[in-house]
Amino acid sequence: MDRFVRFKGHSVSHTDIVRIVVILSLTFSCIFITSISLSRHVETIYAQLFYFPILYATYFFPKRGLYLAGFCAIVYEVLAYIYVFPDTGGLIFTTGQAILFVCIAAVVAYFTEKINRSEARYRSIFETSLLGIILFDQNSFAIRMTNSHLAQMLGFSEEEVGKMTFSQLFSAKDEQRRFFEFLGSSEDVVNFETIFVAKDRRPVWVNLSWSRIDDNLVSCSVIDIDQRKQAEQAAEENYTQYKQVTENAPTCIIILAHNRIVYANPTFRAFTGYEPGELMGNDLRPIIHPEDRERLPSFPDAPDSRQPLPGMTELRFLTKSGDTRLGTLFFTWILQKGSHAVLINLVDITEHEKLKETIQQDNERRRGIISTVAHELRTPLQPIMGYLNLLTQDPQTYGVTDETRAILDRCAKSVDRERQIINQMLELSVLDSGKIPLKSSLFTVQDLLKTIIDTGGYATKADITMDVPPGLRFDADENKISIVIDSMLSNAVNYSKPPRKIRIAYLSNAQEKMHRLAIQDNGVGITNSQLDEIFEPFQLPDSGNVSRKYDRIGLSLSIAKKYIQMHGGFISVDSVVNIGSTFTIHIPKQRQQEEIK
Repeated sequence: MDRFVRFKGHSVSHTDIVRIVVILSLTFSCIFITSISLSRHVETIYAQLFYFPILYATYFFPKRGLYLAGFCAIVYEVLAYIYVFPDTGGLIFTTGQAILFVCIAAVVAYFTEKINRSEARYRSIFETSLLGIILFDQNSFAIRMTNSHLAQMLGFSEEEVGKMTFSQLFSAKDEQRRFFEFLGSSEDVVNFETIFVAKDRRPVWVNLSWSRIDDNLVSCSVIDIDQRKQAEQAAEENYTQYKQVTENAPTCIIILAHNRIVYANPTFRAFTGYEPGELMGNDLRPIIHPEDRERLPSFPDAPDSRQPLPGMTELRFLTKSGDTRLGTLFFTWILQKGSHAVLINLVDITEHEKLKETIQQDNERRRGIISTVAHELRTPLQPIMGYLNLLTQDPQTYGVTDETRAILDRCAKSVDRERQIINQMLELSVLDSGKIPLKSSLFTVQDLLKTIIDTGGYATKADITMDVPPGLRFDADENKISIVIDSMLSNAVNYSKPPRKIRIAYLSNAQEKMHRLAIQDNGVGITNSQLDEIFEPFQLPDSGNVSRKYDRIGLSLSIAKKYIQMHGGFISVDSVVNIGSTFTIHIPKQRQQEEIK
């Protein structure tokens, strides 16, 4: 790197100082030699000597070289007048030589200035270009010159790149070989994509374009396309994932643009039986059942708040074979190749509907069988109950001893229990058919609770506390609410552990829209996996052990749930195993306007 010397506010490089010394030395030498030549009348060399300092000066200092040429012309003319005067011809010749000094210096300065400007312009482009630029020897691949942008691109310094060969920039031998093939097959190449390796061994995607300056030197521009390639690879991966998802999705996927099918995945093709060529570019309506076609609207070309997409829609489709299949459609706006399109997700519910219909038929048969069996079982129980009551109420007439009467009492209780079970089965069957109406009225909750406790004898079996406002009234079907509370209170007493403690509490405040009446026990509790099963018919939380102990078959909670649902409410359960359970009845404070069928 050249060093500089400051002189009176100006910086002068060491190289320029050397050049100035050389120019001055040549100038004074020419003056000295010319003086001697003129004094001795040697005319063959002295004029040409001045061209050495003039040409040297105008090449390195074009403008100052003109001043030197003028100075040399004046000095030469003065010497000529001293030694040639009064020779007119000699004076004319020397004057012409002096003028020629200036003219040649002006021509050389003009072209030198032009060359320097051109060189400065191209050097500025070379050094400040946003492209990486390399000049390399095509035989040895030695890098002759490179700009800073390429070095920064790869993380090297310019000196480090200058010590490398062009082939060392490639990340792999295969990339080198491919480049050599292109270099040898054509004079000029543009947009050659390859991978360079950075200083930290990171691969960098680049775009190369090159041309030959001469037989050996090649100029190559390098564009960093690494981010673009990464984006393309990410887009390709996203597309591949998207394609895998759509092509292997279990649901049907259709894309409509301008109300025409532009994409249908294999699931939809299997759903309809049509080939891709029979679907692409066609309207969706022809494969919809004629009675359902009007329910599929024409979609605008772009989202329109005045015409929103329809919500979940069930439509029947006609397959290629003529079968009818049922699907649930969901609609969403998407961008398809830069334009708005409608994405339709279709779920095939044909088998689901068939299964639903089969289940409904099975339920109807089940209710019919249960009802029939219950009626058939109840018929023979009537005379049995009558005879047992007759024997136990008048034991002396029929010669029944005390021991036999005790046995008959137990038989009567068992028959009565079976009668209650049969009645519950009949009641559940009627509830499933939706034929029981509500008979709503206003009643006091505290009075109802006392009646239930006294009738069921629960106060003798457990310690029952009530936290219910005295004036609290429900607007509901008193008989059905009584059955619900009795069922839950019976469960709470029977499933509690001694000492049995039952708490009945009203939990709602004035702002709530629902009554909340909770019945809490200290019983065996219910596991989380069993909470969803306890309201199903014939399901109990103890898997039969406690149910046998307490003589229960699991119908009361099913009936209670349906009664509360008829009121527009629900029953919630909180339970901890071996700690206890809390059953809470939720019913609206305002009477329901419509009965649940």
